[in-house]
Amino acid sequence: QVQLEESGGGLVQAGGSLTLSCVASGRPFNSYTMGWFRQAPGKEREFVAASSWIGSSTIDAASVDGRFTISRDIPNDTVYLQMDSLKPEDTAVYYCTVRRGAVITRGVHEYNYWGQGTQVTVSA
Repeated sequence: QVQLEESGGGLVQAGGSLTLSCVASGRPFNSYTMGWFRQAPGKEREFVAASSWIGSSTIDAASVDGRFTISRDIPNDTVYLQMDSLKPEDTAVYYCTVRRGAVITRGVHEYNYWGQGTQVTVSA
């Protein structure tokens, strides 16, 4: 059974930093893309970043403007999201997700498994 366990969310003041972690289990993920989406209240779930098993990665520049960094520990099936210079508009539930293959896509329905989400709240 595939499980994605996120951690690292919390409450932080604007300008602060958080690092989210996600550990995948249940099968080998060395041929999967791992990534992060987020969903703010009343909004659709949106792509944030992803990292493929061949070493490529994509950050959604429009929403995070160079403030976020994704990294991955492939042998340990773990993906991280380093979030710096946080803004109140970054407040959302952040979801870890995986999809088979090396192609990084931005569509919610193109990912195969999801974590339960971790809340990130940024106060002004």
